[in-house]
Amino acid sequence: MRKATMTEPEKDLPEAAKRALAEAEERRRKAREQAQPKEIGGRKGPEPVRYGDWEKNGIAVDF
Repeated sequence: MRKATMTEPEKDLPEAAKRALAEAEERRRKAREQAQPKEIGGRKGPEPVRYGDWEKNGIAVDF
């Protein structure tokens, strides 16, 4: 695991906050590593469920 460099304000944080920031960075790194497979024959444009709701032409539908 790569140690993130801390900025000046982060140096004054409690140890629990520093651990939480490190864990969050690790989760972000793992999420970036998980590449989604390309869909063949799917819709064009951005992923319709990227906000947690199905969206098409600017209309969101929550299931």
